[in-house]
Amino acid sequence: MDLNLGEITAACGGKLVLAAKDSTDTCVSCVVRDSREVSEQGVFVAITGERADGHSFISSVFAKGAALAVTQKAPKQVEEETGVSTKDWGSYLLVEDTLQALKDIAEYYRRKFSIPVVGITGSVGKTSTKEWIAGVLSEKYHVLKTEGNYNNEIGVPLTLLKIRREHTAAVVEMGISDFGEMHRLSRMVRPTVCVITNIGQCHLENLKTRDGILKAKTEIFDFMAPDAEICLNGEDDKLRTIGEVKGRKPHFFGWGGTSGEEVTAENVVSRGLWGSDATLKLTPPSEGNFSVVSGQIDVRVPLAGKHQVLNCAAAACVGRLLGLSLEQIKAGIGKVKPVGGRDQLIQTGKYTLIDSCYNANPASMKAAIDLLAMADTEKIAILGDMFELGEKSRALHEEVGAYAASAGLDKIYCVGEQSAYLYQAACASCKEPQKHASGGAPGGEAKERRPDQERPGIFYFPDKEALFAALEGDLPGCLPSGSTVLVKASHGMDFGRITEFMKSL
Repeated sequence: MDLNLGEITAACGGKLVLAAKDSTDTCVSCVVRDSREVSEQGVFVAITGERADGHSFISSVFAKGAALAVTQKAPKQVEEETGVSTKDWGSYLLVEDTLQALKDIAEYYRRKFSIPVVGITGSVGKTSTKEWIAGVLSEKYHVLKTEGNYNNEIGVPLTLLKIRREHTAAVVEMGISDFGEMHRLSRMVRPTVCVITNIGQCHLENLKTRDGILKAKTEIFDFMAPDAEICLNGEDDKLRTIGEVKGRKPHFFGWGGTSGEEVTAENVVSRGLWGSDATLKLTPPSEGNFSVVSGQIDVRVPLAGKHQVLNCAAAACVGRLLGLSLEQIKAGIGKVKPVGGRDQLIQTGKYTLIDSCYNANPASMKAAIDLLAMADTEKIAILGDMFELGEKSRALHEEVGAYAASAGLDKIYCVGEQSAYLYQAACASCKEPQKHASGGAPGGEAKERRPDQERPGIFYFPDKEALFAALEGDLPGCLPSGSTVLVKASHGMDFGRITEFMKSL
C-alpha cells in the first residue's frame, strides 16, 4: 500500500505520537476498522459503533504488529473505560473523530490513482448493476469492486483503501438514506463514470418524495471528475429530466422506446428462472467526440428477470465508454454470477429458493414477485416488512400486497408488523380473506375479487417464530415438495434465518 504515517497525519490532522521504531516515513500495509483484519504494519481505525467500541481492541492490534492506531481517545481514557493497559501501544494518531479520519484518509488515498472509478447509485439494483459492470470491465481491466454491503460512509472509504497498484479500474457502490450523504461519498470516490440505476420509493423517511430521492442521489455529481461520463436509466421519468451536468451530456440506456437512448436491450426472450436472451444495440452518441464501439450483440443473460437485462444494458453503456469491444462486453455478461441475498437461486433437496432477503423496497419487491411468477412449479412467496418508508409505509405495503395477490402465486405468507398491511391488501384483492395464522385477520373487510383471478392462499404471521411454527406443522401442506419459494424482506428482518431453515427441510 502506497501510504505512510506522515501522509496519514497530513490527510486527517491530529496529534501523531510515534513509537521509537517508527518515523513519518514508516509505510503501512492496510487501513482497516475491524481488528480481526489487521496485518503486519497495518493501520487500525478505532470507531465506536452500535455494538462495540473499537478502542477496546487497540492493544490487541499492536500485539499483531500494527503500525498505527487512529484513536479519538487518549491512552489514559482508554485504560479508564476498558481496564486494558496501554503501555504496549505503538504509534498512535489522536484525532477528534475517527470516522471522519477514516474518510479523510480514503479521500487522500483515492487521489493517488488516475484509474477509471465507476460510482454506482440508485434506489434499486445497485449491487446487481455493480456486478454486471465489474464483470464486463474485467474483460479488459484488473477491477476492484465493492464487496458485501460496504456501500455507506464506512464501507466506501474501506473499499477505496483496498485499491492497489495492480488495479486498473474500480467499481464502487454508493448507498445513502439522507441528504448530504452522497455529497460526502462523492468527495471520497471522485467518480470518473457516474451510474444511476433508477429513482424509486425508498428511504422516504428522510427523503420524503421521489424528487427528494433524485436530489439526494444526484449529489454523486458534486465531486465527479471534470471529464466524467454519466450513464442513466432512460426508462426512469426522473432521470430523463437530467439534460446536462457541468457541461456533460448523460448517456442513456433502456428498452429502446425512448429517444436518445444509446444502449438498448431488445428482442428479450425469457428463459424463466434461468435468465433471458436479448439483443443489445449500441448506437453512436448524439454529441461529443467519442471513439466508442457501436453495433449489436446477442447476449445470454444468466440471471433471471427482465430487470437484469436492463442492468446488462447499463454495463454495456459503461463498458464501451471505457474502451471495451463488443466481444469483450458479451463475454463479460456471460460470466456474471448472482450475489447472495439478491435473487439468488438455490436448489435444495425439496425446493427451489429465490433468496432475496438482503433488502427490499416496493420496486424490488415487485421485481422479485415477477421473478417468482416465472416458475413452472407451485409458487410461494414469503414476504416481510420494508423499512425506511416513512409516512407512506402503510400505503406502499398495501400496494405490494395487492400486486402479489394479482401475480398468479399459489401462496403468500406475510411476516412482520408492517406486513399486516400487505396481508390486508392481498386479502382485499380476493373474494374472501384467509384465516389469520394466529387466530384471525388483522383488520379490514375483503373486497370483491375479479372472477378471472385464481385466489392464492394468503396468511399472516406477526414474526418469524410464528412462521416457523406453521412451517413445522401448524399449517399442513404449506410448502409442497418441488415448490419455488421466494424469501424477500428488508435486511433488518433477518430473513436469512428463513432461507437457512428452508435449506434444512
